[in-house]
This record gives sequence, structure tokens and C-alpha cells, in this order.
Amino acid sequence: MKKLHNKVAIITGANSGIGLATAKLYLKEGAKVVLSGRRKEALDEVAASLTGDFITVTADVSIAEDNKRLIREAINAYGNIDILFLNAGVVLKPTPTDEITEKHYDEIFNINVKGPILAIKEALPHINDAGTILFNNSVVTQRGFDGLGIYSATKGALRAYQRVLTSEVKSRKIRVNSIAPGPIATDIFTKMGLPKDITEEMGKGFAQRVPLGRFGTPEEIAKSALFLVSDDASYINGIELEVDGGMSQI
Repeated sequence: MKKLHNKVAIITGANSGIGLATAKLYLKEGAKVVLSGRRKEALDEVAASLTGDFITVTADVSIAEDNKRLIREAINAYGNIDILFLNAGVVLKPTPTDEITEKHYDEIFNINVKGPILAIKEALPHINDAGTILFNNSVVTQRGFDGLGIYSATKGALRAYQRVLTSEVKSRKIRVNSIAPGPIATDIFTKMGLPKDITEEMGKGFAQRVPLGRFGTPEEIAKSALFLVSDDASYINGIELEVDGGMSQI
């Protein structure tokens, strides 16, 4: 039997990168998948390339009403939830501490922290007992990178929140874990608003700090996301799994 046979999974930020790779794998493993993203045109394009039982929901996780609507549409389509993968996140342009603006701070925290927390609040009454919640975190909780102070703070906040949530849902046997990817070959670097040559140099710098000497792929992260929500990980709870080619260990 497939690992996620008849399970209902919600994935935020599912229109590209890690979210899309995970959606494809979950569908392959028999899940019913709700793909969420901010850009309707991107979701429509993705939908045309997927096979399996799924719906798409255009939603901005930083907006409270969008989180309510996401969960409502998922429940209307499939009933209760088995898997909630809080994947949506943003980095933005690297900004030194003395150049941080309120707008920069608010945008990153609203998407990376407020969004997942509000989505969980809306989803919890509908998550089946023994279901699972998964965060997409980052190697930045283990290593410091100049200019990524606010981004790192958001991921640190998620890790702290995850520990509390793990305890709060223990009576329902809901497992709460997170993945902490290292540098992954997605379009997140191109969205930082930097010139292409600077982006490429930044990417080379990150790769050089990875013992395996390369970026990871979204598909490699998706395999970890499958493992942690499947019965193969039935006694794994409250952890952060570093999937970073060894970057956090040296």
C-alpha cells in the first residue's frame, strides 16, 4: 500500500520549489492534496501538470482571512486533515542590522511566523487525532549568515513555537516536526531582488560551506517531508531534521 493512502494533506507555498516537489510526491504516495499559494496563475499552471486527487487554493498565509478560507476549502473538499505542511516562507534581500526597516521586518515575520501560527490555529480542530504537523524551517537556526538576521529570527521563532505546540497537542497524539534544509536549488534566491551575478556568487558561497559541495534539490527535501509525515516516522516527534548536506555540523 502507498505510504499516504487516502490521507488528506495541506501544503502551503505549493506552487514551486520544495512545496511543489512535496505535493507531487504526496500525490504519488496516495494522498489527497490541497495546494496553496499566493499566485493564482502559478497554481493554475501547476494544476495542469499534476495527476491525482487534489485542489488548489489561492491564499496569502500572512492574511488571517486567507488562512481561514484555506482550511475551510480543504474541509469542504475532503473533510478532516491528516497532514499540515507549513512550507510557505520568504527570505527577501539580505539586510544588515543597521539597515533593517519596519517594512522588511513585518513582511518576513508576517509570512514566516504569523502565517504558520494562524494556519495551525484554524486547522487544529479539523486535524485527525494522530495526525501530523510539519514545518519547513532552515539551517539558519544552527548557523549565522550576515544579512539574514530577521529571516533567522523568524526560523528561530518557529523552532521555539514547535516545541510548545508539540506539548500542547500531545493528548491527541498529533506529531509535530520540522525540516531544516540547507541551500536548496529553488528560485528563492532569485526572489531576493539582487542582480543575477551577485545571486550566483552568493549561491557559490553557500555551496562551498556544504560538506557535500553542492546545493540540495527540492526532491531531496520532499523525501524527508514524506518520511516525517508517514507511519515510518511514527515514533519521531518534536524534532528538527537537518537536511543540509552536513552544513550545520561543521
